[in-house]
Amino acid sequence: MEDNGRVVSDPAPERVGVWLIGARGSVATTAIVGAAALARGLVRPTGVVSATEPLASASLPDLDHLVFGGHEVADTSLLKKAELLADEGVLPLTLPATVADELAEADANIRPGATVDPTGKRPMETIERIGEDLRDFRSRHGLARVVVVNVSSTEAPADPHPAHSDLTSLREALESGHAILPESSLYAYAALDAGCSFVDFTPSTGTRLPALEELALEKNVPHAGRDGKTGETLVKSALAPMFSSRALRVRSWLGVNVLGGGDGEALSEPDRRRGKEESKGQVVEDVLGYGVESPVRIDYVRDLGEWKTAWDRISFEGFLGTRMNMHFIWEGCDSALAAPLVLDLARLTSYAHARGQKGALVPLAFFFKDPAGTREHNLDRQLAELCAWVMGLEDG
Repeated sequence: MEDNGRVVSDPAPERVGVWLIGARGSVATTAIVGAAALARGLVRPTGVVSATEPLASASLPDLDHLVFGGHEVADTSLLKKAELLADEGVLPLTLPATVADELAEADANIRPGATVDPTGKRPMETIERIGEDLRDFRSRHGLARVVVVNVSSTEAPADPHPAHSDLTSLREALESGHAILPESSLYAYAALDAGCSFVDFTPSTGTRLPALEELALEKNVPHAGRDGKTGETLVKSALAPMFSSRALRVRSWLGVNVLGGGDGEALSEPDRRRGKEESKGQVVEDVLGYGVESPVRIDYVRDLGEWKTAWDRISFEGFLGTRMNMHFIWEGCDSALAAPLVLDLARLTSYAHARGQKGALVPLAFFFKDPAGTREHNLDRQLAELCAWVMGLEDG
């Protein structure tokens, strides 16, 4: 570019950090491999919503300007994990070796994960350690912003506590050593307190506490969640509006889900499964506007590995009360469905943060089963609201 006859180089583009909780898990690894492959032009952006118009025209962070790091309890390298995923057919066989340098760079930014120990360190010490890792990551790489994304295993719902209701009470309880936050909320607190935005891709508690919403507003940072919408619930949020718009009455909607992998194993525990079932079960009634018998069942089948299957049976009635049924089967690879959404959410949340957005990002409901701040689950409406919001920020 020129300035009064002088040639002036364009300013270096901002780099954005993506800090993944569960950084060597299947979803995180697939996201990191995918970002590297997309940045190199090796693959098409299939499944990446932010690569479609009108979002692609917005000034979102470029994929090659994302810097990955995170927390992880496992010590398997990203390259080894990517090779295992390639063996299972999740990734192209030659792709892990092709992006091995990018995987090594991300691996160097991964730190040991934090765990909740009610009899050990004070919760504030855990929060401070996480915050130190985030600040060090941001400083070492000269990052404009950091987005923390929770893609770890689903945890059991948190037990309610009076201190969850306001930030002052929560701080006092944590500083007194009371272990009243689950792991996901410790990460959320640390992220927000360090000035980093937070995305919960799981049904865990995360930022879903009034005190943490207050913290996000105090620190002027946004957050989004929860529970990424990638499979059966995605179909429900597209299909249920069809029955509503055609005035067909749904009588019951049964969903049976079977999955393998680490998430499936975690969900075999009843307490963890309960939170997932709650987030999956509310879509139908919220879209239709009336009560529907809609049980959801989740079973772990180790043999399925990275794949999942959902079978749904819908009973409905039409004109003159005629009874009819519909069945569908959804079979998908969870990591391949989730990873592009992780990239979308990192780009969109950083974009919102750069434009002064704070608190719950309601327009990102399109990506979640249990979105913060809204009961709107109609997929078309969610997408329209997302695009209008981004274009509004762009014009502003």
